[in-house]
Amino acid sequence: MVTISGSITIISLPDIFRGIKLNPLTSANTSYLLWLLMGFLLVTAVLVVSFGRIGDMYGRVKMYNLGFAVFTFFSILLSITWMTGTDGALWLIIMRIFQGVGGAFLFANSSAILTDAFPENERGLALGINSVAAIAGSFIGLIVGGLLSPINWRLVFLVSVPFGVFGTIWAYLKLVDTGKRSEAHIDWAGNISFAIGLVSLLTGIVYSIQPYGGHTMGWTNPGVIAAIAGGVVTLIAFGVIETRSPDPMFRLHLFKIRAFSAGNIAGLLGALGRGGLQFILIIWLQGIWLPQHGYNFERTPLWAGIYMIPLTVGFLVAGPISGILSDRFGARPFATGGMIGAAVSFGLLEVLPINFGYVWFGLILLIMGLSMGVFGSPNRAAVMNSLPPDQRGAGAGMMTTFQNAATVLSIGVFFTVIIVGLSSTLPSHLYQGLTANGVPPAAAHQVASLPPISSLFSALLGYNPIQQLLGPSGVLHHVSAAQAAHLTGRSFFPQLISSPFGTGLHYAFDFAIVASLVAAVASWLRGGKYYHRQEAELVMAEPQAAGNDAMATTARSAAARSAGGDEA
Repeated sequence: MVTISGSITIISLPDIFRGIKLNPLTSANTSYLLWLLMGFLLVTAVLVVSFGRIGDMYGRVKMYNLGFAVFTFFSILLSITWMTGTDGALWLIIMRIFQGVGGAFLFANSSAILTDAFPENERGLALGINSVAAIAGSFIGLIVGGLLSPINWRLVFLVSVPFGVFGTIWAYLKLVDTGKRSEAHIDWAGNISFAIGLVSLLTGIVYSIQPYGGHTMGWTNPGVIAAIAGGVVTLIAFGVIETRSPDPMFRLHLFKIRAFSAGNIAGLLGALGRGGLQFILIIWLQGIWLPQHGYNFERTPLWAGIYMIPLTVGFLVAGPISGILSDRFGARPFATGGMIGAAVSFGLLEVLPINFGYVWFGLILLIMGLSMGVFGSPNRAAVMNSLPPDQRGAGAGMMTTFQNAATVLSIGVFFTVIIVGLSSTLPSHLYQGLTANGVPPAAAHQVASLPPISSLFSALLGYNPIQQLLGPSGVLHHVSAAQAAHLTGRSFFPQLISSPFGTGLHYAFDFAIVASLVAAVASWLRGGKYYHRQEAELVMAEPQAAGNDAMATTARSAAARSAGGDEA
């Protein structure tokens, strides 16, 4: 439900902004577009650790139920706004952020609840199904949004309400909290410093892809530099605070457990490699491939979701199977192989022509989905199996924070390298193409000098880019009807942008390949199959001879090795 809500918003943005009567492509409104895209991810990244810790203290099921209720309530508020223009955009952004609070409660406690409920030899399957549902939801939302938003943009928020109401009631009636609670106090200094640091860092990354001054991006913006540097410094201070807190929010000692630390590093790098993938594939399909194959720009959002179905199928097939197998053989071979497969699939996308044959594109997406499904379920199960029972909520929150923060960073990196590729050749291509079709040189130069991100966002939103670039200036009224039709047709812009976009695409896929291969190395270094066991659990597990001093000593020694992170 939560991940569907994220992707359904991405694909429905054109209808949402038309509904509130705001053009998101004007320079003054770009920040509204970015925050509607990124605000949800940012707030979940910031809050999941705290909410996981609170779940450890007061009960995970209670926090999970609260998450359903909060998410559903703000889904309703998202759909009933009466405001338009910037007021309407601000309302949606604020409600989306509060909806993210509910999502953070769900993210932080779902994995811990499943780990509590299932025996260790079945957790891979349980967490695999959970991971598949989450990842598949992000692609299913593209299709659902493409179908509902043309009918009424409010439906994209209302569609989750029946599921949220059902989930709230069902969880209240059926879920039983079997987790072990830990007595502790809320680490206010840690919570506040972590929130300030991460918000500052991620906000700087969000604004880095916006133009600044005469530059195509904002990496030279003093505000961006200050936000990123201040965020890093504050997070370093947060680490110092956590080492001195009696009840730390971020359980740094968990990183002494090799399975936990290696799994989180692999998950972070995997998310860094794939986080911006959805946006890049949408732009590739909507801005270039679909128009060249006969689809009007307005129809491309729905069809982009449909053409990415093989990726979802791969997730759905591989996730549960790899979870079952990892329960038996351990996570290392599957998680490592999954990241190697992801690197190979990124490499195959890199050699694919921009105007590809769909069979090959669909096959590569299937391989990528299978690879990421093979990685995701075993890696999550291995991390959760390594945690002490009374710290599973905090540990799950830490894992989700790494992945959500990496996703925001990945989007920033992917957009940055794509814009770098576009900036090198797009202005000259655009100027030559416009003047060759009757556009006056002065007007062509003005349009060609606009930041490339305008073209990217046009493609992402399913708008006709040339219509958006030339329409407000009235240039289209000063060329012949045939020239205007050609300029705003389905082939001119896609052919114009193909070569510059391909350059940026290579940079993006090179980055993803490196991140995936390093993730594979980290995954391999996790060691063999490992389960955390408390000393008392090991002693109780012994037969009647548990009273024997030698047996008890052995159990205590095994528990000490477990707490220190040795592999079973």
